[in-house]
Amino acid sequence: QGKFALIDDPKTNLDIKKLKTKSLSLHWELMFTRSMFNTDDMGKQRDLLNTVASLIDAGTIKTTFGEHYGLINAENLKRAHTHIETGKAIGKVVLEGF
Repeated sequence: QGKFALIDDPKTNLDIKKLKTKSLSLHWELMFTRSMFNTDDMGKQRDLLNTVASLIDAGTIKTTFGEHYGLINAENLKRAHTHIETGKAIGKVVLEGF
């Protein structure tokens, strides 16, 4: 018995019939559902974002920002891609100016 939550699509097909025998419930979470469908509880999104902002400001949650390679151009894109290909990249690799 319990709950099974997903925030992204499974990499393989998920046979949900296997959850039935264990009395598991399946839950999807998408942070944009409220804004995409203008749900009645849209204000809750603001509350959640304010909570996350407070946690970031307090240092409780840290960014996944890893490396910044500057403006998008062929040279910086190549540098960023080379870094990712090493398999040693940790966190987000950022290019800006799109």
